[in-house]
Amino acid sequence: MGEARLVWHEDTELGGVDVVVVPGGFSYGDYLRAGAIARFAPAMEAVARHAAAGRPVLGICNGFQVLCEAGLLPGALLPNDSLRFVCRQVELEVESTATPFTSECRSGERLSIPVKHESGRYFAPPEQLDQIEARGGVVLRYGPGQNPNGSVRDIAGVVNEHRNVMGLMPHPEHAVDPLTGSDDGLRIFTSLAASAARRDREPLNI
Repeated sequence: MGEARLVWHEDTELGGVDVVVVPGGFSYGDYLRAGAIARFAPAMEAVARHAAAGRPVLGICNGFQVLCEAGLLPGALLPNDSLRFVCRQVELEVESTATPFTSECRSGERLSIPVKHESGRYFAPPEQLDQIEARGGVVLRYGPGQNPNGSVRDIAGVVNEHRNVMGLMPHPEHAVDPLTGSDDGLRIFTSLAASAARRDREPLNI
């Protein structure tokens, strides 16, 4: 996993990549609902096939919203409680290390990573939340007093049932150098790199 490749939204193939990252931003201006239009992009069909094959998919901020809209992750991202755009550093707690995205972290480890969003409030019905919690699907939570958007149960990041698709609202790619306030975001990417290297030797068990 040494080369990055940009995938255009009209692409129908991913070109044999190891890991897909659906980035943050404002897809289609979020004019209908965050991620609601982007989920119909041809590239998302290829992303769905990649995920179905057990390969890692990471959605960051708007990418998380797109993955939820596409049904690749449970729940939904709603407008922040404040109804305002929030941009600040927050502390996250690692809930699970049994994923390709957190395998190099420690359970309970604190990560300092910024959030930058207006619709980042994670929501799912109570019964679905209980199911997600029971299977260890909550990977990251906002630390005490750190929840910036009103996310239910302080949820900042979740994985699918097979643990190969993850979404999170904070931006780990903006926390890769101490000059930016933290390099804790590297923990996510080093975990992915290590998991991809292991996959080359041993197929992912799903």
